Formats: sequence, structure tokens, C-alpha cells
Amino acid sequence: MRNLTKLIAAAALGAGALAVTATTASAAIVCNGHGECWHVKRAYAYKPEFGVVVHPNNWRWAAHEKYVWREHTGRGYWRNGVWIRF
Repeated sequence: MRNLTKLIAAAALGAGALAVTATTASAAIVCNGHGECWHVKRAYAYKPEFGVVVHPNNWRWAAHEKYVWREHTGRGYWRNGVWIRF
């Protein structure tokens, strides 16, 4: 009976640790309507008037689409080639 209790406790602890680590690693790709894309460490709640689309980190544009990478640190978004901080 003791071994079963230890096994259940270990399984619960392992599942809890996995759940915590799975939620901390979130990244995304954000693109605006002008073909500018950039990576973010977390998907912020962008306002609709910013005109951006948040994609999963593994998103890739199609061969016929025209996008450019414009990386920048910090919170914000690109608009017509200018980084707007928020």
C-alpha cells in the first residue's frame, strides 16, 4: 500500500511540474498588414486598431507571399517601418 501511495504522489508531482514548464515557453510571430513580421517572447493582447495578426511560433509564410523580418526588443509593433512602443 505504501508503494502505491508513493507512486501516485510521484506521478502527481511529475504531472504538475510538466504543466508548469509547458505554459512558460510561449513565443509567437506577429505580422502587420504591410508585410512586416517579428518574433515576440509572448503573445500580447494587441488592440484591433494596431492591425496585426499573431501566429504560432512555427508559422511560415507561403512562397507567393511577401513578408520581411523586422526584429525589435521590447513591447510594441511595427507600423510602416516604424517601431511603436506600448
